[in-house]
Amino acid sequence: MDSFIKIFMRDFYAYSVSLTACCGAGIFCMALGCEPAADFPLREGLCQMALKGLIFDLDGVLVDTVPAHFSAWQRMFEEYGYPFGPREYREQVDGLRRLEGAQAVMRDAPPEKVTQAAELKNQYYLELIEQGCFKTFETSVRFIRQCEARGLLLAAASSSVNVRYILKKAGISDAFAVVIGGDDVKKGKPDAEIFLSAAEKLGLSVPECVVFEDAASGVLAAKRGGFYCVGVDDNRDSGNLELADEIVTDLGMIDIDSFQNRIDRLSVPRN
Repeated sequence: MDSFIKIFMRDFYAYSVSLTACCGAGIFCMALGCEPAADFPLREGLCQMALKGLIFDLDGVLVDTVPAHFSAWQRMFEEYGYPFGPREYREQVDGLRRLEGAQAVMRDAPPEKVTQAAELKNQYYLELIEQGCFKTFETSVRFIRQCEARGLLLAAASSSVNVRYILKKAGISDAFAVVIGGDDVKKGKPDAEIFLSAAEKLGLSVPECVVFEDAASGVLAAKRGGFYCVGVDDNRDSGNLELADEIVTDLGMIDIDSFQNRIDRLSVPRN
């Protein structure tokens, strides 16, 4: 019953956003135990979407570095005496910047110890990436190349400070006009800054962009910024994505031409 209610409320929210400027989003969020309505932009009137740019999270959307992240986090936390498993990864560190993830688990540790631990995690992570412990999603690569061919502007916006390194290792860094990492913003996800900054650097407005995210904190960040958001859920149990306007299991499911035509027919709240 709870799942049915959440799915119903997600669909109701997506419908209401496209037709009205009311603040149903806030009611929806409170019902799911998320942030209150004040975290969502409240706008007067409606404007037509006109898709010109796509903003992608990195991990779980374009590449799979989760095994490397998880192994590095687990090794580091265990060395510092903190139990860490899939649940802690999903609920406490997934989608957050490295220091914020370390702080979420090491709540009783002094700041200097947390900083040291976060740096150690990054060291372990980069060692694994250098060893090739990551996978590029070929369907995602085909999708971004199709978007490129249609003249759409692309941005990568990731909490990782290693986003440029990973894109280069994956052989797709050339596709992105804008790349923003966790060290390029003052506030990490679920704050909207990273996506708003990506849109601004692309030279586009929010109604001209769509965000693709696989983590609950990233979806919330996109919705706080007023973006249309596609949740990417590969059945890895990556968290609560119900705030997304739509959910796919793979970017290969999306036909870019029909997707663009559909998005361009939507109305969204005006800034």
